[in-house]
Amino acid sequence: MPLFEIRNYHFEPTKFDEYKKWAEAFAIPHLRKTHPIVGFWVTNEMAAEYGGSLPRIEGVQPANVTWIIRWEDRTHRDRVTEERGSDPEWAAIKARVPGGVANYLRTEVKFATEM
Repeated sequence: MPLFEIRNYHFEPTKFDEYKKWAEAFAIPHLRKTHPIVGFWVTNEMAAEYGGSLPRIEGVQPANVTWIIRWEDRTHRDRVTEERGSDPEWAAIKARVPGGVANYLRTEVKFATEM
């Protein structure tokens, strides 16, 4: 059964336009070579909508980047992730993140199975 990895990033808003250009030109094309990416999305000018019994946590903005990867299973995910960690080409791309990796204000990774 496939495993979906859902990644949400809260990237520094003042560097977000630069981030989008970097992601489109460098990160996404490189990652698509080894990662079975379902999609890669960034927020637009439309305001977020909130609902539910705990509609909003003060001071926490919604993620401005979301991407989903469809893995064969956890073993597949862990192998590719380990390989990425030792890939010099990926290290060079990541070193070019606008403003540096500190501009990832928060990252969230969750795993899901399809229903």
